[in-house]
Amino acid sequence: WRQQWEKLPIYSYGVMLGLSLVAGWYIVLGLMDRQYKETDPAKRAEYRSKMADCYVFTAFFAVAGSRVLYILTNLSEFPTIESMLRLRSGGLVAYGGFLGGLLGSIIYLKRNGFSLWPWADAAVPSLGTGLAITRMGCYMYGCDFGSPLPPNAPGFLKTLGTFPHWADNHGAPAWQQHVTMGFHTSRATCEGPYHGVWSAADNLCRIPAAAQHSVPVHPTQLYESLLGFTIFLALMWLWKRRKFEGQIFLAFGILYGVGRSLLEVIRDDAERGAIGPLSTSQAIGIVTAILAAGFYYYRLKNAPPADGVDFFKKFTPPTPPEPPSPPEAAAA
Repeated sequence: WRQQWEKLPIYSYGVMLGLSLVAGWYIVLGLMDRQYKETDPAKRAEYRSKMADCYVFTAFFAVAGSRVLYILTNLSEFPTIESMLRLRSGGLVAYGGFLGGLLGSIIYLKRNGFSLWPWADAAVPSLGTGLAITRMGCYMYGCDFGSPLPPNAPGFLKTLGTFPHWADNHGAPAWQQHVTMGFHTSRATCEGPYHGVWSAADNLCRIPAAAQHSVPVHPTQLYESLLGFTIFLALMWLWKRRKFEGQIFLAFGILYGVGRSLLEVIRDDAERGAIGPLSTSQAIGIVTAILAAGFYYYRLKNAPPADGVDFFKKFTPPTPPEPPSPPEAAAA
């Protein structure tokens, strides 16, 4: 321990991912507690322990799924198995986390004899807070950025959407992409406000490597963070008015599917992957929203009614009913 320690970088996305998992722990287990009707304290403790294990199992599958989807959409970046496992190099996709977490939940709940719908309803509000928190980590790093802003965009938006050149040939992903790959704009805008170099061969604008910052872009990380927080509030409002099990989960599928698909229109980072004319997440979002809307209508008509709960109201576990008085005590 007396040796000189090497510097170990702490990445903003990793910190925010950790915070989102902590916040999700309290949200998910709190909602599961409020749904559980058992009054026996021992059974409640055992149930909570099982749900805590399910959360950890689901979180592991979510991280794995987000990594797998990133690898599938960027295969050229991973020539070896070792490079695929190098998580510190970055590369996670939100929709992969959603699908991976869903798979993990199904496996755990089925093996332990629990229903999926109550868990799914409790889990998805934490996805809203997860998006709100982790996208702030994306913003601090500068990945998942949007398309260039027009020259007449508001000044505060340009400030929020400008990412730096750090040192040497390194910079935020937006800066790197604008230097090496270029971006679409008009020649007048390229050579004027953006001080870039126009390439007539491919109709792209590139900024010089000496530029101290990227072109101002839509800060889509902040847009999605706001979307996640809005979805969280909407789902918690809906929780108090829940009519059937699965309603909250399916509402999330619709809200995030539509919201993410719209955000993808102004995303511009090259690592998103594509399915035909759509980005990978845009295609998944559209399919998810359509399927969720269909299941929502079906369960609204056919599923048995379910109680709503108020997460923000102080929770007291139900207590066992008082045992009946013995006959002689009643006579006395």
